[in-house]
Amino acid sequence: REVFLPWCAATGITEVAELKNRNLDQLSIQLQEVGGKRGQLSRATVWTYMKAVKRFLAWAREEGEAVTAEAKLPKLQQRLVEVLSRDEIERLEDTALNERDKLIVRLLADTGIRVSELIRLGIDDFVERERSAFIKVEGKGVRERLVPLTPALYRRLRRYVERGRPADADTGHVFVGLRKNAAGDYGSLTASGVQQMVRNLGDKAGIRKRVHPHIFRHSAATHYLQRGMDSILVAQILGHSSLQMIQKVYSHLSPTDAHAALVAALREE
Repeated sequence: REVFLPWCAATGITEVAELKNRNLDQLSIQLQEVGGKRGQLSRATVWTYMKAVKRFLAWAREEGEAVTAEAKLPKLQQRLVEVLSRDEIERLEDTALNERDKLIVRLLADTGIRVSELIRLGIDDFVERERSAFIKVEGKGVRERLVPLTPALYRRLRRYVERGRPADADTGHVFVGLRKNAAGDYGSLTASGVQQMVRNLGDKAGIRKRVHPHIFRHSAATHYLQRGMDSILVAQILGHSSLQMIQKVYSHLSPTDAHAALVAALREE
C-alpha cells in the first residue's frame, strides 16, 4: 500500500498483467537509488520490498491472473557469521552464578535451539528412546522435533528440574524467573530476559564479541560441521526445512574444515 501500489499508480499500471520484467527492474533501481518515502533505503530493505512483490506475484498467478513478470531480488553482500569458541562458551558458563543460567548457556551452545524454543521447553519435554536422551521442542511453523542431548547434559537438566528449580513454580516450563513476580509467582522466562542475561555474562566474562542467544545457534552449527557431521543431520537438529540455510550461512567454514572432515570420515572406514 505504501510502496508498490503508489509506484504502480505513478507509472500507469492498473492490472497485474501489465507488469513486465523491465517495470520491476525499474522499481528495484528506483528504490536503491532514490529510496522510499522516508529517505534512503538499505540494500537489505530493498531486497525485502522486492521479496514481498515476488510473493504477491506468485499469489496472483495461483489465483489465475495472467502474470508474466518476475521480480528479481538485488544481490546482498554475504556476511560471515560470528561464532563463539568452545573456550568462550566455557568461560560464559563458568561466569554464571547459578545453575539455571549455566544450563541455559550449555543448552543453547550444545543443541543450537532457538531462544523461543528454549523458553517454551516444558518439564514433560524430556524423551528417552533406546537409551538415548532428547528434548522435544516446537520450532517454526509449529513443527516439533527431537533434539539429542549428551548424557551429562541430560542428567544435569533432570537434576535441575527435580531439585534445582523452584518447587512451587506454577508453570510447566523448565526455566523460570529466579524471584517471584508481583503476583507472587515464578514467571516463565522471556526471550528478552535470556538476551539480557547472556549479554551480561558476555560482559562479565570479558568476551569482546556481541553475545546474544542466536550466536550460540551459529556456534553449535559451526562446531557440528567442523567435527564432520553431515549437513542433513545438522539441518534436522537445528530445525531447518532445507539445506539452503546451512549452505548460505556457514560459508565461513574453510577448506581446511572440509579436509579434516573427509580425513575423519575415511579414517572411520
